[in-house]
Amino acid sequence: MKSYAVALFSLLLAFATATAFAQAPTRVRGTIAAVDGDMLSVKLRDGKDLKVKLAPDARIGTSKRIALADLKAGTYIGVTAMKAADGKLTAVQVSTIPPQAPAGHTPWDSGPGATMTNANLTGMAKSAGGNEITLEAKGQSYKILVPDNAVIHTSVPADRSALEVGEYVFAVGPADASGVVTVRGVTVSKDGFRSPQ
Repeated sequence: MKSYAVALFSLLLAFATATAFAQAPTRVRGTIAAVDGDMLSVKLRDGKDLKVKLAPDARIGTSKRIALADLKAGTYIGVTAMKAADGKLTAVQVSTIPPQAPAGHTPWDSGPGATMTNANLTGMAKSAGGNEITLEAKGQSYKILVPDNAVIHTSVPADRSALEVGEYVFAVGPADASGVVTVRGVTVSKDGFRSPQ
């Protein structure tokens, strides 16, 4: 089960950070409006409709909430954060990710000023409003406040029956000339919980 989850995150993050495509991959975030075989109709956050095609070997995973305390020193994680006026980073979400995901600190498109930091967890200390974690990647150290309301999660293997109308999905893949996005991995909400990616 663990290897399946790692493989799914690896696929998603590889697409999300790849630079080898002729065009940038499309990050799909929205609610399933219809399911027709391998084709999903997704209502995006901006109200637009998008067709998403599942590759034959597409992996499905459901989002599962975990506690920050579940993350031990040395765990490789991805942290979506926002930068405050004073330059400090405050986490919106923390995700377990596979070692194949590229390490580093980059802009992220989940919101204005958002960043993504993929790095090893090296320290954690109580701080006002939550915990301050220390991450290290490529010789750089990052300190990020993880407030008590931040989402901490992982992915649990599932099958296509999890892709139900009304569930929220996150996926990444290339779009063809007609705008259809083909994906090899999808994370889907379950029991009302979803990743805020």
